Order: sequence, then C-alpha cells, then structure tokens
Amino acid sequence: MIFRKLVMNDCERMGDINPSQFIGKAWREEAGKRILVDINFQDNDWPNGYEHHYNNLKNTLLNGGVALGVFDRTNKLLGFATVNRKFFGTKYKYVLLDQLFITLEYRNKGLGKQLFMLCVNEAKEWKADKIYICAGSAEETIGFYKKIGCSETEELQQNLHELDPRDLHFEYNLFKD
Repeated sequence: MIFRKLVMNDCERMGDINPSQFIGKAWREEAGKRILVDINFQDNDWPNGYEHHYNNLKNTLLNGGVALGVFDRTNKLLGFATVNRKFFGTKYKYVLLDQLFITLEYRNKGLGKQLFMLCVNEAKEWKADKIYICAGSAEETIGFYKKIGCSETEELQQNLHELDPRDLHFEYNLFKD
C-alpha cells in the first residue's frame, strides 16, 4: 500500500472507490435517549451523491486543507481522508475531518485508521487542538471512531449538526496526555 497526499489531478480517482455499505443498525434519538435500531439498509452510492464528495475534495485542496489517499500496487485509489484547514470553535481550535472513505473490499484492514492518523499529524502541524468529526450514524462507523480514540464533542457546531441531524459529532484530541 502507498499512502500519499492527493493533488487536484487525483480527484477523478474517487471513481475507483466502491462506497457501498450495508447498514444493519444505526444510532437514533428516541424519547431523549440514543439507542441502536435495526434499519437493514443497503446504500450503494456515496452519501449525498458522488458530486457532493467530489466537490468537497476539490474544495479542501483549493482552500489549503489536506487530502490523503491510499493506493494499491496498480495505483488504484482504495481510500482517502480530508481535513479542512479553517479553524472553528470557541474553547478549542477545531479542524474538520470532512471525509473518510475506504473502498468496500478493503475495509477492516486498518487503512482508515492509518489515513486518520496521517490527518492527525497534519492537524498537529497546523497547531489545531482537536479534529471535529460528523460521523454517519451506522453502528460500524461509530464503532470505528470510538475505537481510534474519538469521543463525543465538547463543542457541538450547530451549523454542522443542521446539515444532518442524525450524524453523531465526535472529536479527537490532538494533544492527549
């Protein structure tokens, strides 16, 4: 596997990725409590559509953020992660993990964690305090972020919450003791 920063010409390679996901259970708010519910949903496309993620990838690169990709020996893009450079937050300097995708056939092999940790290194260089994550509510997605050390955010960003109220909002402290 080859990990490297993506450049604008790499954006078209998103088409190499199979974004499909079967979501058996997802977290939902019911009567003021967060519970796992059965949804048994096969999502065969990019959440919010390919164009949305393609444009976000380009915007991250155009606005000084970083996009990191992992490639196989044939130079096929297997996954990527992006972090936007703009700081936000009142108590902490957050940067947004805007995207993290691994192609279906290569999930659960540690590639997502490696991409995430490369993003951590970039955000540390920028002198951010924390990475902010709007995580899809699928059980596996939430489990991934918890496993790598993320916790629920201290500062909920209302504008991000309104984009998809079902998302769970996490943070990763860049300077853990």
